[in-house]
Amino acid sequence: QVQLVESGGGLVQPGGSLRLSCAASGSIFSLLVMGWYRQAPGKEREWVATISLSGNTDYPDSVKGRFTISRDNAKNMANLQMNSLKPEDTAVYYCNARQLVGGRWNAYWGQGTQVTVSS
Repeated sequence: QVQLVESGGGLVQPGGSLRLSCAASGSIFSLLVMGWYRQAPGKEREWVATISLSGNTDYPDSVKGRFTISRDNAKNMANLQMNSLKPEDTAVYYCNARQLVGGRWNAYWGQGTQVTVSS
């Protein structure tokens, strides 16, 4: 069982930056595909970023060029650097981990951290 704990959320002005962190335990971190999702009030949860086992990254157009996901396998951490934040980035951000076990992907979620972008 993988446990994920997010930190780093808060209130920031438009154009500002925040760095979210996700601490993982309960599995070999280097075997986890890590990602971030977000959910705004009244909206479905949406994908924000993914980093593969080899370090390849991917983003939707809405955050590409502003957000950067990274991983530190030595510290069992995944981070999301968010720059040039916009009010529409306001949401609860969730850390996600996926692990391939016996040919099947298992998914795990953190409890979420609130990000509010407002002046």
